[in-house]
Amino acid sequence: LKESDIAVSAQNTHTEDNGAYTGDISTPMIKDAGCEYVIVGHSERREYYAEDNDLVADKARKVILDDLTAIVCVGEKLDQRKSGDQEKVVMEQLDAVLNKITIDEVPKLVIAYEPVWAIGTGETASPEQAQEMHQFIRNFLKERWNDKRSKEVKILYGGSMKPANAEELLSQPDVDGGLIGGASLQEESFSGIIEIAESLS
Repeated sequence: LKESDIAVSAQNTHTEDNGAYTGDISTPMIKDAGCEYVIVGHSERREYYAEDNDLVADKARKVILDDLTAIVCVGEKLDQRKSGDQEKVVMEQLDAVLNKITIDEVPKLVIAYEPVWAIGTGETASPEQAQEMHQFIRNFLKERWNDKRSKEVKILYGGSMKPANAEELLSQPDVDGGLIGGASLQEESFSGIIEIAESLS
C-alpha cells in the first residue's frame, strides 16, 4: 500500500513503548509497520477487556503524542439507549479523551460513533438517530473548543453500515464516513460502500 491513497490502521495499542506486556502492541511497533491510524476504545475492547474511559483516554493520548491519528470509538449499549442515557454515556466517553489532548492536536483525532446495539446484530441506527448523535458530538466539540475546530474533526458512523443503507447514512450532514466492520469482510459489500461514499464526495 506504499505510495497509494490507502492508509493502514491498527485496531488497538498499549500506553507504554515497551516493558513486560507480552502480547500487546506498542505505538513504535505500529509506526514501524507503516500504520497511520490506531483505533482505541472499540466497544468490544471496552466490553470484553474491561477498558474504561480513563484507559481509552490514555491510549488516545499516547497515539497522538507519537504522531499517529487516534480513531476514538464511543457509543451506548441497548439498555442505555432505552433509558435515554445515550448522550450522557457518549459525553462521558468523549470528555475523558478531550481532557487528555489539546486544541492543537485536533487534526490527529477522529471520532467513531458506534451504537453498540447495532454492531453485528444486523440492526442499524436510523439515519435520523445517527445524525442526532453525530450532531450532539459536534456540538460537544464546539462547546469544548470552537466551531472551526469542531468541524475539523471527522465523525464516523460504525453500526452495521452496508451498501443498502450507506447512502442514507453518509448523506447526513454530520456523518463524515463509516467505520466498517462486518461489511468489510466481503469484497462486494465493502467496495459497494466505497463507491457510494465516492459518489457523495
